[in-house]
This record gives sequence, C-alpha cells and structure tokens, in this order.
Amino acid sequence: MTTVLEGKNLRAYYMTKSYGIQRTVHAVDDVSIEINQDEILGIAGESGCGKSTLLKVLFGIIKPPLQVVNGNVGYYHNNAEIDLLGLSDDEYRQIRWKELSYIPQGSMSVLNPLRRIRKTFQDFIETHRPQTTKQEFEPLVTNHLGGLGLPAEVLDAYPHQLSGGMRQRVTIALATILKPRVIFADEPTTALDVIVQSGVIDLLRTIQKEEKNSLVLVTHDMGIHANLADRIAIMYAGQIIEEAPTEKIFGNPQHPYTYYLIHSLPRIGDKSYRISSPGRPPSLLDPPVGCRFLDRCEHRTDRCKQHRPPLVNIADDHKVACFLATEEGTHAS
Repeated sequence: MTTVLEGKNLRAYYMTKSYGIQRTVHAVDDVSIEINQDEILGIAGESGCGKSTLLKVLFGIIKPPLQVVNGNVGYYHNNAEIDLLGLSDDEYRQIRWKELSYIPQGSMSVLNPLRRIRKTFQDFIETHRPQTTKQEFEPLVTNHLGGLGLPAEVLDAYPHQLSGGMRQRVTIALATILKPRVIFADEPTTALDVIVQSGVIDLLRTIQKEEKNSLVLVTHDMGIHANLADRIAIMYAGQIIEEAPTEKIFGNPQHPYTYYLIHSLPRIGDKSYRISSPGRPPSLLDPPVGCRFLDRCEHRTDRCKQHRPPLVNIADDHKVACFLATEEGTHAS
C-alpha cells in the first residue's frame, strides 16, 4: 500500500499552570501511525484515551494548551515528504482543506448560525480556491451537494433551520468539496440518532469509495468501525496498543484491552452476560512507567510493571503492544 501520511514518535501534551503548579496531560505519548492511500482507518478507544488529540496533531490543529513536544507528521505529495509540523501558517494554508480536510465534532462548530449555508460555502471557496468565478461557484456547489444527496435548497437555509443530521451532511459536504486526499473525521455521528447515523456512515463510505481518498475516523463506537473501517488502531491511555485489519481486531484480538473491548459489545441473539474491563484507565497526569493497562490486566507480570511493551509486528498486518502476545504467542483471553 502507498502511505500518504505518517506520524512518527508523536508526543502531544496539554500543559497548563495554575497557582504556580505545572500540570501536564500526556494525551498522545509516543505514537507512530501510517495512513494509506484509498483506505478507511479507524481509531478506537475509551473516552479520554487521546483519539481526538491524535487527530488534531495529524491534521495540524495545535493550539495552546496543546503542545507537540516530540515527533513529526510527514505528508507524501508528488514524490516528496512534507513536514506538516514544520510549515508556516501560510505554507500550511496551501495544503489544508485542499489536500487535508477535517470534520469536527458538532456541525455548529463549523456553520455560522448568522449566515446562510450559501454564504458559508462562498467564504470557504473564496478562501481556498480564489480563482473560482461567480459563474463557476453555483454549479460547483449544487453538483457536489446533489452528489451527496442534499437538495440545492439547503443553500438558502440558516443552520438552525436544518435538522442535526442535515447539518452534519452539510459539514461533510463542506469538508469534501475540494476533493482532499485525506479526510479526518472526529466523532462525526455524535448526538445523532441511529437512523441518521446510518445515513452519515453511508455518506462517508460513498465519498471515500468514489474519490479513492483516505478517511481517518475517530469514534468510540465499535459498531461504526465494524461497518466502515478497513483497519483499526486501538488507543489506550495515550498510546496505540493494537493495530490490525478490522476482521482481525474483531475476530482475533491479541491485546487484553482489545479483547475486553470487543467482548463487551452486545450481539444479536446472544443473551449471555457481557464482561467489560475491570477498573479504570490511569491518570494521564502521571501515567505509569510500564504497561498502562497493568492495573486492569489479569495477565500482568513483574516485567509489565517496569517496562512498557513496544508496539511490534506479530504478523505482516498486525501490531500489538503486549508481552503476552509477542513473547508467548497466546490469545489475549
């Protein structure tokens, strides 16, 4: 597969100071990840594990108190690697939205409640594709909306006049109108009912299939990952602890946390008692030295207390950060 974007050894912390006391939240702590051309990569894990922060770093939304203290993000374009974190604001503006795009949590964080949808699209196109004429604007936008199943009438509406699902579709249309190579989607179905969620998922799948671009999807909903993702990276306490094709994550999880995550899900026709992982994640203000799943793992050993298990290949397409899986070759169960 062709890699289009790669994060290497990323450490991104939230640093705050209150009453003279420095606090550092290790939200993303030594994460390396590759995004391949023409794939849907899912990033899964509990709330607070660092999924959204990792997405922001990969896209370049880095605002205080968030700071990147180590690592780089390489974007591969025209046979060259561009260091995204090393670009100036003006340089990155030439790439953002045209090459890399972002769908944030909540459509109202994108859509101005005082402007009609048409004006939002006009401002967006004028900023990122200023050579577009007024004559070209109308067919460009209406054809794009129509291709995504949205009527042209939404252009004359204010955001509050649309349903939550419709606003989210408009947000997706805005993020994809310039046909970017990589789309980052942060919890795109949050606060939507099941039927509307299904429509949004189908829309994302359609866009990716037609454009052959890469979609990076963050959500804690494993059902969405099962239906949409080609490959899944499991995050826990600021680190990636397992990464594999979707069928392997669900069919043969190797990390104890992944095993609990999969087997806690309800299944149609299965009325047996579901078991979730005991305990709670460690504080990212003071993460443990060794394995961060240590206190919740029934397989822990003294080595797990002293050493962090590295993320290594146990197969060509399967990575795990667990001594149990890498040394003994046994199932996480």
